[in-house]
Amino acid sequence: MGASQLLQTLLSILNLCSRAWGASDEAYGTLFQNYGIVLFRGFDMIDIYGPLEVIQFAASYRQINVSLISETMNVVTTERLSSAMNPMNSSVWPTLPPTHTFETAPVPDVLIIPGGPGMRSPDMNRTLKYIAETAPKVKLVITICTGSGLAARAGIMNGRKATTNKTSWPSIIGYGPNTTWIGHARWVEDESRYPPVWSSSGVTSGLDLMFHFVETFYGADNATFISTIMEYERHRDPSWDPFARNDTVTR
Repeated sequence: MGASQLLQTLLSILNLCSRAWGASDEAYGTLFQNYGIVLFRGFDMIDIYGPLEVIQFAASYRQINVSLISETMNVVTTERLSSAMNPMNSSVWPTLPPTHTFETAPVPDVLIIPGGPGMRSPDMNRTLKYIAETAPKVKLVITICTGSGLAARAGIMNGRKATTNKTSWPSIIGYGPNTTWIGHARWVEDESRYPPVWSSSGVTSGLDLMFHFVETFYGADNATFISTIMEYERHRDPSWDPFARNDTVTR
């Protein structure tokens, strides 16, 4: 492709962007501008990069700020917590640098809590404290995969409905003894009190939740436009999940 063809293609995409977002911009304004994502050792990559991919496309039109928040400013690795979880001594663990610590992070409009093997760590006191203290101040909490278990450990899921990764189901629901766990859901929206908490099932279901989020707050055209660019076929029904369990656990 020549330079002139490339330029024409980019102009066409920008034109589509302006048409796709124009209708919803006035209706939804800047309800959600600041996003905070919790980082911890052993996070699941797609739990973070999946939502970021969707948010990043939305940010090409409206101003969006993302904070990556951790205990310290040291890079955070996906590496497992113990050698027993890495029996082949593999070296395949990407890292992600935080932008803020728990003490310096601005209060986000949307707090995103990922999952991953590291959420089971016994050394999460500062992370749990941050979630417990920050969640009441935000406009929406989103948990991805086993992130709902981390939210439950922080005490913010009491009296709520939620779902989580179906493979990890037996171990995760124990973190929320006062939570109603929905086994047949792709994602769950609990708006029983403020702030609402939306939880997705395992890993890639977080993409479906995020597209539903965009459709709800930024407009259906936007969600369709972004999913088309990503060539992602959405699951739109939150009750449809090919990995569903037939049990709902109420405690």
